[in-house]
Amino acid sequence: MSLILTSFGLMVLAYLLGSLMGGFIVGRLRGGIDLRASGSGNVGATNALRTQGTAFALAVLLIDIGKGVVAALLLPRLIGGAATPELGYACGAAAVLGHCYPLWHRFQGGKGVATVAGVFAALLPATFLWIIAAFVLVVLLTGTVSLATLSASAVALLQVSCFSSGGLFSAAGAFTAAMALLLVVKHRANWARLRAGSEPRFEKARLLGRALGLK
Repeated sequence: MSLILTSFGLMVLAYLLGSLMGGFIVGRLRGGIDLRASGSGNVGATNALRTQGTAFALAVLLIDIGKGVVAALLLPRLIGGAATPELGYACGAAAVLGHCYPLWHRFQGGKGVATVAGVFAALLPATFLWIIAAFVLVVLLTGTVSLATLSASAVALLQVSCFSSGGLFSAAGAFTAAMALLLVVKHRANWARLRAGSEPRFEKARLLGRALGLK
């Protein structure tokens, strides 16, 4: 019972950690900049890049990725040898939920992409490399970050299903499926804009797409 309570406490701590939004932290340090008031209104690194520049966006990205790494890799170690892989995934998922639905900001948060990536980097590094490769490829082809994110989610699900121990019927599989579903839900507005052809894209990043003559 004490182990269950301790594990639950770590998950709560991971959620609270996830609720510390990189966009708000960097904005506060930069004189009170509120990402919600510009661009898409999202507090993540993509909107930060569009509206505040590379340095601001990189700082946001590092904080949000770092939350996933700390929650999944370091928090479970607080209980030493009693930690299990399942607890790492549970704490990682809690941090992502904290980012998407932060207590401190009336449960109005970001889309969780960077924090999910941090958990993958910590617990599933091979899958993380596939995610990065898919993301970069789609960005180079289309310049559309939302499409790259959803494509990377599909690649992660495929990679874990086919190559991880236990496939989908494992802690890694359950985590990957849950995060893929969450990202689809959080990007539903992007899906609508993609279908309508109005989704913003980074033309400067669309190097491969322009070289191939893609519209």
